[in-house]
Amino acid sequence: MNRRSILLIHPPVAKPGEPPAGIARLAGVLRDHGVDCRVYDASLDGILGLLQGPLTATDTWTRRALTHRATHLAALRSSRLYGHWDRYKRAVLDLNRVLAMAGKAFGAHLSLANYTTSALTPVRSRDLIRSAETFADNPFYPVFSRHLRELFDGWSPDGVGFSINFMSQALCAFALIGFIRQILPAARIVCGGGLVTSWLNIPGIKNPFAGLVDELVGGPGEARLLAFCLPERTPTPPESGYAVDAETIARYLSPVPVLPYAASRGCWWKKCAFCPETAEDARYRATPPAGVMAELTRLPGGGAGLIHFLDNALAPRLLGFLADHPPGIPWYGFARITAHLTDLDFVRRLKKAGCRMLKLGVESGDQAVLDALNKGTDLDMVTMALQTLHQAGIATYVYLLFGTPAEDEAAAERTLDFTLAHAGCIDFLNLAIFNLPAHSREAAGLSTLDFYAGDLSLYREFTHPRGWNRDRVRRFLAGWFKRPAPIRAILSHDPPFFTSNHAPFFAQPQNRQAATVGP
Repeated sequence: MNRRSILLIHPPVAKPGEPPAGIARLAGVLRDHGVDCRVYDASLDGILGLLQGPLTATDTWTRRALTHRATHLAALRSSRLYGHWDRYKRAVLDLNRVLAMAGKAFGAHLSLANYTTSALTPVRSRDLIRSAETFADNPFYPVFSRHLRELFDGWSPDGVGFSINFMSQALCAFALIGFIRQILPAARIVCGGGLVTSWLNIPGIKNPFAGLVDELVGGPGEARLLAFCLPERTPTPPESGYAVDAETIARYLSPVPVLPYAASRGCWWKKCAFCPETAEDARYRATPPAGVMAELTRLPGGGAGLIHFLDNALAPRLLGFLADHPPGIPWYGFARITAHLTDLDFVRRLKKAGCRMLKLGVESGDQAVLDALNKGTDLDMVTMALQTLHQAGIATYVYLLFGTPAEDEAAAERTLDFTLAHAGCIDFLNLAIFNLPAHSREAAGLSTLDFYAGDLSLYREFTHPRGWNRDRVRRFLAGWFKRPAPIRAILSHDPPFFTSNHAPFFAQPQNRQAATVGP
């Protein structure tokens, strides 16, 4: 059979705490079919390369950070650091300082979790093309060019696939594409991932990168890549697979190897207003619970110490199965607040089965706002769930959303009151300001204008029907919501840059007190 080889690339910048799950699944499927498929996490490689590379310090903080960077990197991979909040915070902020200064030398705003420049924006296709044309100006160029030249010196893949999931990856992805186009002109370049899927749902968008990118793939990419790599193969539904080796997983900046795993695609609820899953009409696909367990037991996770479920929301059926069939190592993920989480016996079984933390989209402490967003939850249930999870010892990472069209200042104050009343049951908080999805059904009923000027913009600014605009929301959050001591205490121990990816390590009983002692 004629088989084509392929290289899969995860571009900078994504948080370097765990491997990219999408590429791991793609590689597993392709390798199971005998395809010569290799994986390059250019984000991890680039971040580590800049952190360990030469840099001239011109201030005390940068000099200190450079002096201790090797110690900090080793500490972030050791569980001992996570029992000392101040040391942890210093390690992360020092390493981020090194990255920031390395990026500044190239005119980029670079952190452990983001990448932007003043000159180029990822919401304009012409800027992405420009990033490809000027790839040597990218701060990661010295790292990825060296690695790829060495790789291609002995191997010329027929195709190169890019998994672009976040805005923070787009500009660097195209710098990589420009470089590969120069040194491997015959390779077919395919781009997929969550961000690409969203681009393809913009009316009128097909492939604005013709001549540079051969194909954009929306949604799951296994079938399309199999068709490319095995052109003589009779099309059949691709089997599941997963490829993460022990040596690679140990390079990430976490105290134990973290295994990211998605038991489903899409959202089993898919009714929330303004949700991209609803706007893009993404079909919900779930692996049966028994299949999830079978797959987890055979994953080559390299002695993983934590499972990160990537599902938009863990279905109650899967939670029930996990309670009865523990995976054998701790785990965490997103869950919708349902009656299951108000049942103390059930929640205690989840805890015993290894559930360390649940991320919960509470969104608002005002019932009218929740109803307008079609969240399908009521505040009494939220209260019971928070209390029950706290009683069982499962940490909660609560997400709140401000500035939705249904909210006004009075509703936001009710969210503040609700949060204060439940602060003792909330371990971590994420406060977000609402962005209006440009192509959602609900956007048609609002007066809108460009949020970011660009053909790839996914959001629009809008005139808030209640006058609760973004500037007022920001002032409320800074001047009122964050002021009470109980809320300050919660926000002060959110892991900087790594946020929810490192939060489970502070959810361990021995580390909880340490996490509350920070500045």
